[in-house]
Amino acid sequence: MLVPLTKLSCPAYQCFHALKIKKNYLPLCATRWSSTSTVPRITTHYTIYPRDKDKRWEGVNMERFAEEADVVIVGAGPAGLSAAVRLKQLAAAHEKDIRVCLVEKAAQIGAHTLSGACLDPAAFKELFPDWKEKGAPLNTPVTEDRFGILTEKYRIPVPILPGLPMNNHGNYIVRLGHVVSWMGEQAEALGVEVYPGYAAAEVLFHDDGSVKGIATNDVGIQKDGAPKLWVIDEKNWKPGRVDHTVGWPLDRHTYGGSFLYHLNEGEPLVALGLVVGLDYQNPYLSPFREFQRWKHHPSIRPTLEGGKRIAYGARALNEGGFQSIPKLTFPGGLLIGCSPGFMNVPKIKGTHTAMKSGILAAESIFNQLTSENLQSKTIGLHVTEYEDNLKNSWVWKELYSVRNIRPSCHGVLGVYGGMIYTGIFYWILRGMEPWTLKHKGSDFERLKPAKDCTPIEYPKPDGQISFDLLSSVALSGTNHEHDQPAHLTLRDDSIPVKRNLSIYDGPEQRFCPAGVYEFVPVEQGDGFRLQINAQNCVHCKTCDIKDPSQNINWVVPEGGGGPAYNGM
Repeated sequence: MLVPLTKLSCPAYQCFHALKIKKNYLPLCATRWSSTSTVPRITTHYTIYPRDKDKRWEGVNMERFAEEADVVIVGAGPAGLSAAVRLKQLAAAHEKDIRVCLVEKAAQIGAHTLSGACLDPAAFKELFPDWKEKGAPLNTPVTEDRFGILTEKYRIPVPILPGLPMNNHGNYIVRLGHVVSWMGEQAEALGVEVYPGYAAAEVLFHDDGSVKGIATNDVGIQKDGAPKLWVIDEKNWKPGRVDHTVGWPLDRHTYGGSFLYHLNEGEPLVALGLVVGLDYQNPYLSPFREFQRWKHHPSIRPTLEGGKRIAYGARALNEGGFQSIPKLTFPGGLLIGCSPGFMNVPKIKGTHTAMKSGILAAESIFNQLTSENLQSKTIGLHVTEYEDNLKNSWVWKELYSVRNIRPSCHGVLGVYGGMIYTGIFYWILRGMEPWTLKHKGSDFERLKPAKDCTPIEYPKPDGQISFDLLSSVALSGTNHEHDQPAHLTLRDDSIPVKRNLSIYDGPEQRFCPAGVYEFVPVEQGDGFRLQINAQNCVHCKTCDIKDPSQNINWVVPEGGGGPAYNGM
């Protein structure tokens, strides 16, 4: 989120910080899942148990410290950094003094960034026309583009015709975390104030309803209140090769696919991953274990044999596309980047559109900040020009042209129906068909009861190509202060056992790629309880999206906590 005209505030108690703007569930089905009469308390976070109702907080003086800024940007990803850089570029060109502050929950810029990534450089070149001279880490131009359909034992090659979304001519294979880190250096050189380790936890409002700013979360409060990188055998290394597949191990009604990118970073590195649509129906499916199974395919395993995994991570992708883009502006702020849904789903790319949204946001804000005839109905500026500019840009045209590809996968033929649709309507009409298909609803609504589905038997990891979950999470570098309220909060502590476990066999223990959720026996009596291992969380936010009861609410932990990705 980007907030124009702001005031930077920092409280004094326990290092609290803030930023402000200036100017009827089903009954238990089986005794196996029976629970004790007293539900153990799981959630202690203040968003569920407010402090004004907690006697332990009576008399505690929560003094706040505040600073003013013209623009506050939440999140130092490609979009946020693009907005910050562009604002300072415009300020320098017009000899204006604009204070731009950027807050990021990761301890270091780029440490929470995770992507393949195969980068379309259009927006990057626009923002940094001299990127080569400045040493931007775009080291691997795409030299080979392959696409295939996997059966259990074979790979069927599919030609990539010019103009199709999967054509990567002119793109670069990058370690996006390194790109983001480099962008952070450029932003600071331009005078952007970058604050890593500060997690924006709350939106503050003026009396007129416009956004006033943001507050970072408290720290010092006690606890009770699927991509990887591998180093491979050099003989299997093909720098610049981009490899995508669909099909096995997923069935045709489960949207997804894989990527395997060969980097040219001075050593034989590959980045690989499996993308699984969160509208899958079988609660026994585990995206992590599907990924492990995929690596054993006869067309994938040879690349990895003799290699060594060096990193692991996971994240959720916003794949709603054109049909799901929300209203982008509101009094006091606007939405940029991946969160509003600017990813081109069939291309599996969103960095370029995220960056362009940041550039357009910066230009729109700058025009208002420097206008001599500025008029605003609210204290917080409503920059409606941003949405208009976005709709007139190549971002909107690109997203509109591919709007029907993802929804076309909901038919009888599933993913293969989507491929046929792409070949006929997109390649020929370039997205100009006079209709717009709709999505089937929210991802969590698509999950079927366990009694209607077949359990999936996954092979045991061999420790060479496939691995267990916990040893993988260890490679993410994730770390959180142990003595703090869990940031995975539950609106009702009884729901995980009463509903999710009894009806869906506890899908949270499978859809989480970091082993955060476990159902363990209760200490006394029969039954199970949910155990949340919040310290394992890699901030993918899958739980908030896929929980069939929508009972899990992901909130930010203390700033600096989370994964520590190195160029993922």
